[in-house]
Amino acid sequence: MAGSGFGDLARAPGVLRIIAAQLTARFPSGMLSLGLLFHVEGRTGSYGVAGIVLAALSIGQALAGPATGRLMGRLGIRPVVVTTIVLCAAAVAAIALLDLPPAGLVVLALIAGLTFPPITSAVRTIYPKLVPSSMLGPLFSLDASLQELIWIGGPVLVTFLATGVSTTVALLVSSVLLVGGGAWFAASRAVGRVRIPRSKRRFGVVLLRPQVALMTLVGFLVIASCAAIEASVAGAFGEKDPTSGVVLAIWSLASLAGGFTLGRLTMRPWSLAARLVVVTVGAAFTPFLPGFWGLTLALVVSGFGLAPALGMMSAIVSTSVRFSDTAEAYGWTNTGQLVGVALGAALAGQALDQFGAQVAFGCGAALALLATIAAAAGIPVSPDLKGRNVGPIPDTAPVPLPPS
Repeated sequence: MAGSGFGDLARAPGVLRIIAAQLTARFPSGMLSLGLLFHVEGRTGSYGVAGIVLAALSIGQALAGPATGRLMGRLGIRPVVVTTIVLCAAAVAAIALLDLPPAGLVVLALIAGLTFPPITSAVRTIYPKLVPSSMLGPLFSLDASLQELIWIGGPVLVTFLATGVSTTVALLVSSVLLVGGGAWFAASRAVGRVRIPRSKRRFGVVLLRPQVALMTLVGFLVIASCAAIEASVAGAFGEKDPTSGVVLAIWSLASLAGGFTLGRLTMRPWSLAARLVVVTVGAAFTPFLPGFWGLTLALVVSGFGLAPALGMMSAIVSTSVRFSDTAEAYGWTNTGQLVGVALGAALAGQALDQFGAQVAFGCGAALALLATIAAAAGIPVSPDLKGRNVGPIPDTAPVPLPPS
């Protein structure tokens, strides 16, 4: 696996095409939260109502993740993706165009969350069928690295549209990208070619796999840490200071660089914990390095380990479950991360209000430390991929026949 580079991935048939399609389809993920915040606050004059609307969106996404992953095994990837695209885009467009009371906005946001297209679960289920298993580890790392573009470009685009044009246009552009990118992804040959076998296990049983449970917990803590640090950066500079956006963009670029640099390394049982040590060390300096240059330095260190850690988490899930269970497994890990976003942002928000940015950054660092401890505790159940290839467990195996 260590010898399989990103150049090999670029030459693999269809890989760059499906990566571009799924990034476009997932791009609204980086736009919707801020877009809804601007739009609802502008319509109602209340950040409290806007927060409730965002919570409804996140709750819907968290509830739907495992269920839509399971549905892809029953109905097929393409029907589930197309149906959810139409419903989610319609809900977002309705929020943008209709003059609704707060209760109506909350209901539509919940519908948008419940029907948010399961692109992430779908594409990570497709990857093992798209490239040889020796290239799968670097592909997961590349995927985790490039998703940083969503969190760099999405907030910038939606802020420009919301402040320079209108919040209605910002949400409509998000809806159009959802439809366009989702249609591109759904039309991809690989999406039509891959059929997820129907799982024979009850819904939720895959979460009992120690690796899936561990990655759900670690992902929850890592993303909670990221959300806390992001909120802390915004609080440290103030909502009207663009410096916070620059710092967060540099953080994402450092994560992107880390993914490209470390993505080809062989994955050992301790590799995830080692990557998270880098994340934690950088996060631990954030309370003590105020100002643009200090925070930038700390977050460059932290970011360098972030995408490699997220890529390895995807690889661990892929290697530890049957192919028929991968979409549901990724649904659970995505749900853990969504809950992490809500908890981390809420924790940092309370800390900012009560104690200031230094304590808020400390919360982010503490969550990163807990993620590292959890990953280290999970070393005995983490796969050792030295000399092995990444890939799901086959749903079928040779059946011994009695002698004739």
